[in-house]
Amino acid sequence: MFDCGPAATYKLKRAGMDPTDIGHLFFTHYHYDHSADYPCFLLCRWDHERDDVARLNVYGPPPLSRITDRLIGPAGAFTDDWRVRVNHPASREVYAARGGAQPRPEPCFNIREIACGDRIGISKAVVTVETAVHLQPMMDCLAYRVDWNGGAVVFTGDTGRDEKMTQLAEGVDTLVVNVWDHQANMSAAIAAGFCGTLDAAEMAAAAGVRRLVIAHQTPGLALAGSREKAIADMAAVFKGEIIFGEEFMCLDLSSVSDESLKQKENNLFKTIKIQGGR
Repeated sequence: MFDCGPAATYKLKRAGMDPTDIGHLFFTHYHYDHSADYPCFLLCRWDHERDDVARLNVYGPPPLSRITDRLIGPAGAFTDDWRVRVNHPASREVYAARGGAQPRPEPCFNIREIACGDRIGISKAVVTVETAVHLQPMMDCLAYRVDWNGGAVVFTGDTGRDEKMTQLAEGVDTLVVNVWDHQANMSAAIAAGFCGTLDAAEMAAAAGVRRLVIAHQTPGLALAGSREKAIADMAAVFKGEIIFGEEFMCLDLSSVSDESLKQKENNLFKTIKIQGGR
């Protein structure tokens, strides 16, 4: 799981998954739209853990340890919650009815602060960590590349256009990148920490990726005709598959075939013609 913004735990359930299905949580940075649901996720996952559920691993830039401690540590904001669940007879009985064994353990997670250059092995995958260009030096921000036998994906988080992002994404199948607005609307200050439409398309083209997924876009890009213009502008630069992310969208991250790209391109221009009137 990458980032844990508002209502992430609820959305996870809506998507048919449980918090205990997640073994590894990565943070790109700690703006609230990327981290506000962290306490809810931690407590929900801990509350439903059993002996057969592995301990959650959480990764992110500093100050991840301090943030976690302030939420569920000995003097954390939610300490009263979990202490009651651990010690009250009624809470113990509820836990036992769910299949939990007594005595109930206190919340415990594997917290690891990471930085650019780290490589993390997870089962058959390797996660590579890079620095994202976003509002430094006031906040550490990271991007991630995940390689496994059969594919690769990069999550930039929030970032401006940067050669490091292009290098991180070289040869991957899928690049997930924030796009703030149409390139013409990007001021110098905003472009220093966010991508415009052409920033994303040019990074994807330079990296040779096959699929570009647009995330974290502003509402203006959803207006009638605005998204079609954005797709047309990006398609003039990047010839692969372009997808605008939506809530609860599910994508197959296996390799993208040339035939599927051709079909997607045909459907794309049919969509532009129908929705954009062009």
